[in-house]
Amino acid sequence: MKIGELARATATQIETIRYYEREGLLPAPSRTAGNFRAYEEAHLERLQFIRYCRTLDMSLGEVRALLNIKDDPAADCGDVNALLDEHIGHVSTRIAELRSLERHLKELRRRCQDQQTSKQCGILAGLSEAAGEAGIATAEARHLRSVHGH
Repeated sequence: MKIGELARATATQIETIRYYEREGLLPAPSRTAGNFRAYEEAHLERLQFIRYCRTLDMSLGEVRALLNIKDDPAADCGDVNALLDEHIGHVSTRIAELRSLERHLKELRRRCQDQQTSKQCGILAGLSEAAGEAGIATAEARHLRSVHGH
């Protein structure tokens, strides 16, 4: 199949497929006489595996490690268990961070119950106070970059 067909079959952008090829996650396909990429069923299955791992919020490094183990049938499955345990730990940490963020946002929201001028807005005052106390570097460090894709 051509790259467009693979993209449609896996709901993946063409540029993402090319990126995965450059990163070595997806093997380079053979080429047709017209120099088009010719993908096979194995490419489709591997791309589906990559995409599913990404929906589990696994990093490309984690996906690469899983693929390396998957590509070696004699590899020890304990490495997969260790990788997944570590990933679960990261997810648990992010959940705790998100719960903390939710509490903070709810506290801010309670500061302004009625419509009023921006000068009297409890939310804006709270944000200004917190920014002054924490400093911008601390606030950026606490921001959940992975949630926003940064």
